[in-house]
Amino acid sequence: SSLEPASARPPPSALLGRRPGAMFNARKKILKDKGAAPTELEEEVAKALFDIEVSPSSDIKGDLRDIYISSAQELEVKNRLALVVHVPFRVWKTVRKIQGRLIRELEKKFSKKHVVFVANRTILDKNFRRKGLQVRPRSRTLTSVHESIMEDVVGPTEIYGKRTRISVDGTKLMKVILDPKDKDKENVETKLATYAAVYKKLTNKEAVFQFPEV
Repeated sequence: SSLEPASARPPPSALLGRRPGAMFNARKKILKDKGAAPTELEEEVAKALFDIEVSPSSDIKGDLRDIYISSAQELEVKNRLALVVHVPFRVWKTVRKIQGRLIRELEKKFSKKHVVFVANRTILDKNFRRKGLQVRPRSRTLTSVHESIMEDVVGPTEIYGKRTRISVDGTKLMKVILDPKDKDKENVETKLATYAAVYKKLTNKEAVFQFPEV
């Protein structure tokens, strides 16, 4: 008979024990500072990344092996939640390569959330010499880091142009024009408010994201 004897079946406790194994593997997708404990949200994101990585149908699994996250946070934007995923700078090149497909896969798993990936970058202030550096790299200035964050937030869409408007009271508002060829892709137009909210949260600067007017 094809039925296995009861003695051959693993006890229920053994079946339950398989779940933590998957979670343990998913934990490898999180790298927190100084061994800090991941949040529940970060564990959910890590598990989702791990599931995509081991999915037989995934065409990005090879690249995903090298990707892990450092933190994740949720942000409320106009009746919707944005999921902001931070990754260490050293894996950003790999994220960039598959950013569009990775966002698409994660948005399937976190339905109704807009997913945004951002690389961790260090800003060096004007006291950089105290850290033993002779020259402050241009890429580490506040302005440059904020420019890079803006590029991360809208990815994989490219920035086409920028204009700064100064209002009567002296406040600055940056208008960020996105590449028109991406206008009809992947609901990008519905994400414009998300880009602005995430950019404001990460830099404390106001910006409006839009496509060129025809």
